[in-house]
Amino acid sequence: MTALPRQGVREDWERRSGRRSQASEVGVALAAPTGPRPSTDLRAPTDLRAEDGRGQVSLRWQPVPGAMGYLVERAELGGGSFSTVDHGGRDVLAFPAPHYADTTGEPGRRYCYRVTAIADLEHDPGPRSSAVEGGPLLEGDATVTLRVQTDAETKPLRRVWHMIGSERLSQLADPVVLGGRRVAGEFAESLGIARDQLGADRVRAHAIFHDDLGVYRESNGRPHYDFSRVDGLYDQALAIGLRPVVELSFMARDLAAQPDRTVFTYGAIISPPRDWDRWGELCARLAAHLVERYGLDEVATWGFEVWNEPNLEVFWTGTQAEYFRLYDTAALAIKAVDERLLVGGPSTAAAGWIGAFCDHVLDEQVPLDFVSTHTYGNAPLNVREALRVRELDDVAVWWTEWGVTPTHFFDVTDGAFGAPFVLHGMKHAQDGADALAYWVISDHFEELGRAPRLLHGGFGLLTIGNLRKPRFWALALAEQLDDRLCEVELGGDGAGTLVDAWASRAVDGQVDVLAWNGTFDQSKAASDPLLQRHLAVAVSGLDAAAYDVTVARVDTRHSSIAANWDAEKAWPDDQEWAALRAADHLDIEDLGAATPTDGCIDVDLQLPMPGVVRIRLQPR
Repeated sequence: MTALPRQGVREDWERRSGRRSQASEVGVALAAPTGPRPSTDLRAPTDLRAEDGRGQVSLRWQPVPGAMGYLVERAELGGGSFSTVDHGGRDVLAFPAPHYADTTGEPGRRYCYRVTAIADLEHDPGPRSSAVEGGPLLEGDATVTLRVQTDAETKPLRRVWHMIGSERLSQLADPVVLGGRRVAGEFAESLGIARDQLGADRVRAHAIFHDDLGVYRESNGRPHYDFSRVDGLYDQALAIGLRPVVELSFMARDLAAQPDRTVFTYGAIISPPRDWDRWGELCARLAAHLVERYGLDEVATWGFEVWNEPNLEVFWTGTQAEYFRLYDTAALAIKAVDERLLVGGPSTAAAGWIGAFCDHVLDEQVPLDFVSTHTYGNAPLNVREALRVRELDDVAVWWTEWGVTPTHFFDVTDGAFGAPFVLHGMKHAQDGADALAYWVISDHFEELGRAPRLLHGGFGLLTIGNLRKPRFWALALAEQLDDRLCEVELGGDGAGTLVDAWASRAVDGQVDVLAWNGTFDQSKAASDPLLQRHLAVAVSGLDAAAYDVTVARVDTRHSSIAANWDAEKAWPDDQEWAALRAADHLDIEDLGAATPTDGCIDVDLQLPMPGVVRIRLQPR
């Protein structure tokens, strides 16, 4: 089947992308459970309280054991019906932590709030908490205090962003020129930037079995394998310094039961195999070839992920039961090559099927090294809880796709809104995930068509031309933190919900304080003056005689390529490219020297929403 033209692909995507795959085949019962099931009956959240602030309400409650997340419900004060607060993320509404800043209400109005816990997304929520009253204010102090104790270390920083998402790696050999830029070379450069400036060490990409790589074909009924093009791509990725996460997708045409069912402009086949044994053999042959070429010690660090978002009709024409068979066949085939090879799934959209998948692998005693799933427009849910209640504590949690929106060509991705968003997400993932892969590194991305202009709402952290977007700078600032985090204490209007922070101290005494102000409410993506905060920072435990103080900023006016380019224009000319490259830097202000008083330095500044600041104290 010839791939659809771009507009046809977009229409097809929009028609099918929200549809869930069938839970089970008609007339085919899933195997009866062989072991105990964890209860999905969660208790109601307790101690819910609402803290009214300027432009927002901060809600806090006690965590519920076994909860993957929480739904916040709101009603008009005086008898209105409750509905789930929708922050416009276009994916999962549940929030992972027992605290949330609601900025979707009308300032000056009063509301009732209640909260319920969820065990997973396939079961009804648990009982609701008692309701409390709250409402966003039209005015107020709007000060957030941030106290940093540099002589009190906490848990080490976990750099969960070191796995990065990427368009299919065949772009490393793509001859297309776009916006005057050669895709192949610039795409390779973007991966190198991720490695050098974000610390990325793994890359996850689609379509290693797609026919453009010629991995599998049949002749006279016999299978033939050719991994030479895969070798070329993986050689390049490894030379850049990135280990592949091998996503076993999509289906090779000669192996597909429904070769005419496709997605994306490049016609990725989304069908189950017509021969399950040959599917297993393909997975085994690939794994064995990679071990032979790169060595077991190397490939054992990679990970083999089975398929992509099988719970969406747009990516999988089969049922849940057929996906489980796809996973089982692949996992057993890969482990037959060597037990040290890592395998995981279900690689679902919106944290779907997690409970059912974990129950399946326990019932069937199928290998599982990591659970993988995706979400957008929200902080990642606490999937670790679903594993804990099933005693799967040794299984890793990999979010192999995560981002500010699941929507292609959506302008929220180009502006500053995403900068605090990614930091909120990375902090939420510290205890609940082993990887949180931002999707994707580059706007060289062809799923629904190539970029029509420089700023087009692309998924990438980097534009065409590898200009850095605010989301990139936020992750770069996180990467510059030392592993040794210092104790931080936040107080005031929106502390820990709207405004959050990390701080670190290096061996040479350098102190970095990274603070951000952001809502998940995408109706406020451009900014909201009511959500601007005065940040009063006090850094204690300092032992040098004096420090040089600098402040790096990422917001709508600083470190934002969107502030330097008209989004309605198509592509820059040579002079405009030169100007954009000159503007492609992190905005840093030198505040001069400061002398500690009793080991403490105070810094006061305004923190817009959306906004990120990094205060650096460097011993003189």
